[in-house]
Amino acid sequence: MPEPKIQFENVSKNYTRGNMVVPAVAEFNLSIYENEFVVFVGPSGCGKSTLLHMAAGLISPSSGTVLLDGRAITEPGPDRAVVFQQFALFPWKTVYENIKFGLRFKTLDEIEKRNTVEKHIAMMGLNGFENSYPHELSGGMKQRVAIARAYAVHPAVLLLDEPFAALDAQTRTIMQEELVVFGEEERHTVLFITHSVEEAIFLGDRVVVITRRPARIKEVIDLKDSGFMPDRRERSLDEVLSSEQFASLRTKVWGLVRSEISNERGNR
Repeated sequence: MPEPKIQFENVSKNYTRGNMVVPAVAEFNLSIYENEFVVFVGPSGCGKSTLLHMAAGLISPSSGTVLLDGRAITEPGPDRAVVFQQFALFPWKTVYENIKFGLRFKTLDEIEKRNTVEKHIAMMGLNGFENSYPHELSGGMKQRVAIARAYAVHPAVLLLDEPFAALDAQTRTIMQEELVVFGEEERHTVLFITHSVEEAIFLGDRVVVITRRPARIKEVIDLKDSGFMPDRRERSLDEVLSSEQFASLRTKVWGLVRSEISNERGNR
C-alpha cells in the first residue's frame, strides 16, 4: 500500500463561543493518496470546510495531526493551492497579473513565468482576456482565473472549497466537465468540498459522506472499486446523470446525507 499524500490522524477541532466549547470536528481519520480525487459531501455547517482549511494550513487542529507526505501541516505552503467558493481575485490586478501572482514563490525567471501564465490562460479558455480586470468578467470566468492561478503553481495538492457553488446551473455544469479535462492534463491530489451529491459522484474517485457536526466519517464510497462507469470522465455530465448506475449511487449517497440532516433537525 502506498504512503498517504494527506493524512488526517485523530483530528478534532473546537471553537469557543463565550463560555461554550463548540466541537466542529471529532476524531477524524482519513488517508488520501497521490493523484486521488476525494470529495467531501455532507449537511451544511457539518465541518467539511474546516477539514479543508486544516489541510491548507489556514487553521490548526485542537488535537490530532494533519500530515502531508508524513510531515505535520502547520502553515500554508506552495505545495498546496486553495480555490474558494467566492472569487478570491485581486480587483486591481488583470487576469494575467492575478495568475502570475501565484508564482511569486516559485524559482522561475520572467520568461518561465510568462510561459506558465500563458499556458494556463490558454488551458482555461481565457485568451483575449489577459488584460481584463475581475469586474469585467462573468462569474464563470472569474473562477476560471482562480483555478488557473491554482494550477499554475503546480501544487502537490489542490484544495477546492465549493468552487462552483456561486455559479449559475449552466456555468456550473460546464465548469465541472472542464475540471475533469484539466485534471487529466495536470494530475494532482485533490480534496473537493461540495453540497451537491451529483457533483460528488461525477468528479470523485472516492466520496466521503460527513456526519452532522461535529464532523466524522459516516461512509466512504469508492467509485473506482464499485465499477461505476470507469469511462465517465470521457462523457458529458448529462450522459452520466442519465445512467442507471448513477441513479442508484445518487439514491445511496443522498440517503446517507439526508439521514444526517434529519438527525440534526431531530436534535434541535
